[in-house]
Amino acid sequence: MATTYLITGASRGLGRGLVETYLSRPSNTVVAAVRDPSSHTSQTLYDLPRGPSSSLIVVKIDSHSEADAEAAVEELHSLHKITALDVVVANAGIAEVFPRVEDALVADLLEHYQVNVIAVIVLFRAVLPLLKSSAKTAKFVTIGSSAGTIGDMDKIPVPNAVYGTSKAALNYVTKKIHLENEDIVAFPVHPGWAQTDNGNHAARLWGLEKAAITVEESVAGLVNIIDGSTRGATSGKFMQYDGTTMAW
Repeated sequence: MATTYLITGASRGLGRGLVETYLSRPSNTVVAAVRDPSSHTSQTLYDLPRGPSSSLIVVKIDSHSEADAEAAVEELHSLHKITALDVVVANAGIAEVFPRVEDALVADLLEHYQVNVIAVIVLFRAVLPLLKSSAKTAKFVTIGSSAGTIGDMDKIPVPNAVYGTSKAALNYVTKKIHLENEDIVAFPVHPGWAQTDNGNHAARLWGLEKAAITVEESVAGLVNIIDGSTRGATSGKFMQYDGTTMAW
């Protein structure tokens, strides 16, 4: 059955991997949301292999903009005649600094909260009417992080006062979406410590060459969870890419 996806942060890393996977399947429409559709990395999305009858649409959604998400939805409706979205993956995010609490700078906190939390709320508000128009049980998935766990914080003993707090807030927002929208599947999923730009940046800060798992491994796990997710079994839970759950 044909499915329409929207994935943010789609020009690289996990977002690009998700676009590539869904676009390779038949009869899918994949909306790739990027900061700059004219950039080289965004333009190369058009070169990705496509399954029979599948199509790609690239739209602009910058996490710093309060207007981009709504404008993208309007573009999908007016230009591409898309009236429903079946799956939205809020993947765009940043992980730039990892200080202890006493070293956290206000500017860094605000920047991470803007991109990792506020932008997701703005996105959800914009796409909600299209999710509610889906003929399926629509899904709103956020890419979380083990850095956001409070219950298992002692198992992740690294400085995370900036990135971690933003991901904990994202967990709250996502579970609240689950509770407030009984017809939508909504959950955060930790993608593993993947070898994205963000993941490898963190690894180098901690004296490692690279993060623990490949983007391909992470994306395969994410796709399995998203494909199989249901309101009863998955929605409102803090999932991990391997199918297990994590403490809030």
